[in-house]
Amino acid sequence: MKRWAAMAKAFTRIGKDIVMAVKEGGPNPEANARLRAVIQNAKSANMPKDNVERAIKKATDKDTANYKEVLFEGYAPHGIAILIETATDNNNRTVANIRSYFNKCNGTLGTQGSVEFMFDHTCNFRIAKGNLDPEELELELIDFGAEEVFEDEDGILIYAPFGSFGSMQKELEHRGIEILSSGFERIPQVTKPGLTPDQVADVEKLLEKIEEDDDVMNVYHTMEESE
Repeated sequence: MKRWAAMAKAFTRIGKDIVMAVKEGGPNPEANARLRAVIQNAKSANMPKDNVERAIKKATDKDTANYKEVLFEGYAPHGIAILIETATDNNNRTVANIRSYFNKCNGTLGTQGSVEFMFDHTCNFRIAKGNLDPEELELELIDFGAEEVFEDEDGILIYAPFGSFGSMQKELEHRGIEILSSGFERIPQVTKPGLTPDQVADVEKLLEKIEEDDDVMNVYHTMEESE
């Protein structure tokens, strides 16, 4: 059940990404780089093609509300910074919900800019390995913003600053390299170690409440992940 819930959440997020991409650049993936990227991610998440096409069609309907991307910042108990990316068609509802989660779990919703500076905003691409050499590729892509290129069991991962997404996507497509998925991440510059199991449970209680909210796209925090 948990796996199905996670898949449903992933599909909801991708559906919102499709709406935002279509409203911004039109329904033709050939002419809309952001939509192309979302369709790749849908494929990577095993989202059925029919669902993708339905979402694109729905997004072209002028009655379909657009989603606004809103960032929330705050602190969980025990000094753990939290950064929350949302996509909402009703900001008042989202603000009220997020505030209530912090209040119920002894956290504090912060003001704009209160914790964002603690995270590096990056973009990433997962590409098919083929016969590519990660070290050579890194040297070739440095000019397009690549900061880290490494191999894992699912292909090759490329990390670059947030602002390099467009130039990196363009260069990979120009080289005919298959992009399996792409996205953005906020990586904490410093994490806080040494929390007791009870303290970790306090933080996780808040994180779970936030992640269950339909308007929430991604949640990042500074708690050191246990091995």
